[in-house]
Amino acid sequence: MNDIAALSSAPIKAEDHWTAKDGNVRLFLFEKYAGDPKGSIGTILFVHGSSMAAQPTFDLQVPGRPDSSAMEFFARRGFDCWSVDMEGYGRSTKDRDNNAPIAQGADDCFAAANYIGKLRGKRPLLVYGISSGALRAALFAQRHPDLVGRLALDAMVWTGEGSPTLADRRKKLAEFRAKNRRPIDKAFIHSIFDRDHPGTAEERVIDAFAEAVVALDTSVPTGTYVDMCANLPVVDPTKITVPTLIMRGQWDGIASFADLIAFFDRLPNPDKHFAVMPGISHASFQQKNYALVYHILWSFFTQPAPVYRG
Repeated sequence: MNDIAALSSAPIKAEDHWTAKDGNVRLFLFEKYAGDPKGSIGTILFVHGSSMAAQPTFDLQVPGRPDSSAMEFFARRGFDCWSVDMEGYGRSTKDRDNNAPIAQGADDCFAAANYIGKLRGKRPLLVYGISSGALRAALFAQRHPDLVGRLALDAMVWTGEGSPTLADRRKKLAEFRAKNRRPIDKAFIHSIFDRDHPGTAEERVIDAFAEAVVALDTSVPTGTYVDMCANLPVVDPTKITVPTLIMRGQWDGIASFADLIAFFDRLPNPDKHFAVMPGISHASFQQKNYALVYHILWSFFTQPAPVYRG
């Protein structure tokens, strides 16, 4: 096992990886760690959302912003950190005739988990998903509970009832259904930070995030938007048996509190947590209060196992 104290000054190592799905689909995985990745205290799989690939979300570099990269923050604390570009995003295959729905994203998580297990050793993953990535991660955990040790769902939505963001998005549902991809640009990325509660993120961070996103993608699949507008619910909380954390930004408009509490109430594992994050809107790791987001997630991922279960 790595000496956690020593990792604070150890160099962060980054590696690119590729795995295959459905024969000819290539998925890009990115890894960061300090020390020996096989001696880490846990393996984290970060799952991105609808409108951006993984590295801009989880490994954003902003000069002068401490711990701007979530992957580096957790690597320094002893974790082996992974992210995966879903099919249709970033460096993964983009040319198949599909719109990359949530169920397909759960398949991508499964392919990533299998690859990581073969390379670094088989043990349950610590899985974090944000927005539609939370739905991908939740469906992956529902299907493969043996592969997930702990599950963190940020900016989650269940039925969509009471969501102002989805109510507005449904106005373009016919357009999303008509094509497999939708265009994105820097202005669109900025709009993510303006729609709920402007001012929750620094402009320089939004600028850096937008720059990183469009460097990889100028269009993204429509499948998650279609699912979130027309096909919810796509996961069944009663079938998610692993320890679960729901993370809800104070001003996030993707789901109402009532929707998330109803989901939380149905989770069968007593090791479950609901965290409201003050001053946060939707894109948690890019917010001014990102340090408290990291702390909530770190606390959940390092929680001791219960010694008494009754």
